[in-house]
Amino acid sequence: MRENIEAAAKLISDADAILIGAGAGMGVDSGLPDFRGKQGFWNTYPQLKHLNKSFQEMASSDLFLVEPELVWWFYGHRFNLYKNTAPHDGFDILKRLSLSKPTFVFTSNVDGHFQKSGFNNNQVIERHGSINHLQCSYSCCDDIWKITRLPFKINNLNISIEGHYPHCPNCGGIARPNIMMFNDQWWVSGRARQQNQNFYDWLDTHWGKNIVAIEIGAGTEISTVRTACLHNAKNLIRINPFQCDISKGQIPLKMSALDALIEIDKLLF
Repeated sequence: MRENIEAAAKLISDADAILIGAGAGMGVDSGLPDFRGKQGFWNTYPQLKHLNKSFQEMASSDLFLVEPELVWWFYGHRFNLYKNTAPHDGFDILKRLSLSKPTFVFTSNVDGHFQKSGFNNNQVIERHGSINHLQCSYSCCDDIWKITRLPFKINNLNISIEGHYPHCPNCGGIARPNIMMFNDQWWVSGRARQQNQNFYDWLDTHWGKNIVAIEIGAGTEISTVRTACLHNAKNLIRINPFQCDISKGQIPLKMSALDALIEIDKLLF
């Protein structure tokens, strides 16, 4: 393992630019769940086990139209969890690295923790959207607006909310997080399109240069982060304590995000 850590640090040191790819495993060291499998989801939300609701069923745009209290209970809990959780020290390590080399973040996480750690919005693409932004559940317009607090409280005893739902300022209908959900026909993608353009512009700027991808906690079930790292970088460092398979020339670190970044940090700074 020490040899791989040294090789990873050397790759980063020699890189012209850094692409950070972050999946759910990036937040685990902060204390966030990654919903690994149905049982993992139910361990986090035992109330939903009794209802036999899976993550895929809860992460449904249609649920805001038919069971708004249940789905806002779920997303309200997640919003509060992400807001009240401090990003782990690995985020600070990556932020310091970004000050020495051109860096872009490609993440499937919706928690906003890279921005919370000091990364500029223009250097982050949140591939599945953000829980910190809302849109109309009926997508009556293209408006997307930031939210800093919920207009209701969570009641975990009876899986309900106390207060009122967020509403669309345009039509008055129920608002929802600007997150791309499963089979989502209502997602307003304007913010995502701008982030995509920022990412493509960054790649164009560094075309032909030695881009090194640091892929952290990205699984294979939803492979958007892995695909982005593999397709857009010449070299890959894969940090993952579970799914750490690699191809020739790539560097595996079968470690947690924080442990791996701390060890690399010791050799870089």
